[in-house]
Amino acid sequence: MAVITFISDFGYTDHYVAAVKAKLLSQDAECKIVDITHAIEPFNIAHAEFVLGSVYQDFPEGTVHLVGVDTHGSKNGRYHAARHNGHYFLLPDNGLLSLITDGQPELVVELNAQDPLMPFPVKDLLAPAAVYLAKGGDIEVLGERTTAIRQLLNRQLRLNDHSIMGHVIHVDRYGNLITNITRDSVDTIAHGRTFTIHFGRETIGRIHPNYTQVDDGDCCCIFNSQNQLCIGINKGHAAELLGLGFDSQIDVRFYPGS
Repeated sequence: MAVITFISDFGYTDHYVAAVKAKLLSQDAECKIVDITHAIEPFNIAHAEFVLGSVYQDFPEGTVHLVGVDTHGSKNGRYHAARHNGHYFLLPDNGLLSLITDGQPELVVELNAQDPLMPFPVKDLLAPAAVYLAKGGDIEVLGERTTAIRQLLNRQLRLNDHSIMGHVIHVDRYGNLITNITRDSVDTIAHGRTFTIHFGRETIGRIHPNYTQVDDGDCCCIFNSQNQLCIGINKGHAAELLGLGFDSQIDVRFYPGS
């Protein structure tokens, strides 16, 4: 049986997470459930996209990703099962699928729901479908194929010969500012040139291997394991101390010569 991951904005103080897991286990007591997190900010699609998008491909192919974020995503009450890059996703039609797949996923079906206005769709509709897929079921049995999914756009970089403009797309629990500027984008524009990174009132001219390469309290930039440019303060909270957060502008400027 394939792994079922579970990510939600349900939090940890109510019964919602346990109720969904109880439904999964009642469908198959042997199912393997891995919690990604249940601390997604309520209804925050961008937060969910960053967390799920950062980790889902680390799981084996065939993994089923059960998503309980913004669970009543639209008045139409549509819910989808999707296949993409060898993984399955079960989620509301709230735009998250388009962000995770950067456009149209390989295959989407609209789930057959007897009551599209059900009060707890993650438990009553998505969880049974997750177990079915994890046991090797055919996704097309779950509903009719569709291409009508809600489309949202990820933040796009602005690149020219001398600069990259990006944004903070996530602030982690340590206060590190994670941006949508990638190592590939920097390497593509740099061509061996020197560059500086500008954020708020700060300027940094070097990327370090990790945050500990600078003194405690000092600011530095690194590339994380997803090769995204990150700004942090060693043993400090960069977002608070720099006054920056989600969507703050980050610029990389390149200069002639090496």
